[in-house]
Amino acid sequence: METLKIISPIDESLIKDLKTGTKVLISGTIYTARDAAHLKMVQALEKGEELPFDIKGQTIYYMGPSPARPGQVIGSAGPTTSGRMDGYTPQLLSKGLRAIIGKGNRSSKVIQALKKYNAVYLVTFGGAGALISKCIKKAEVIAYPELAAEAVMRLEVEDFPAIVANDIYGSDLYLTGRVAYQKTGV
Repeated sequence: METLKIISPIDESLIKDLKTGTKVLISGTIYTARDAAHLKMVQALEKGEELPFDIKGQTIYYMGPSPARPGQVIGSAGPTTSGRMDGYTPQLLSKGLRAIIGKGNRSSKVIQALKKYNAVYLVTFGGAGALISKCIKKAEVIAYPELAAEAVMRLEVEDFPAIVANDIYGSDLYLTGRVAYQKTGV
């Protein structure tokens, strides 16, 4: 399967082409947020407040970086386990979030929300945070600095690698991959 180069924010018309198993290289702007930041964003929505960035068409990467060494833009920037955000994800998708990036499988509630709100879940490579950080060209905290490594950051990325794990059609790479592996008889 070919690798698609995509730009974030992601145009809604592109989503139909991002099918489970598709490899992507993302360039443009993505945001980071983990558990504590997700809680604050959902609480803001529930109070009728604005989010710290316009979420429509955007991509959120579940990541909290290690400190940057001198001369580096960011420290190690590997994904965190996505399931920890499952309780918050559907509400953010309902506001126009287009893609989420992390590692690990998602709940059926999130998979249904991806279909309903025309969004995708991408996975990237756990254990490769130092390599992934080389794709990050600029990083700045834009909200919740009191959360330290879990603050919301705006990242400018170039050729950030990921694979579509859940698409708008309800397909799940974690299930199809398991079935394919079992057929190998290993």
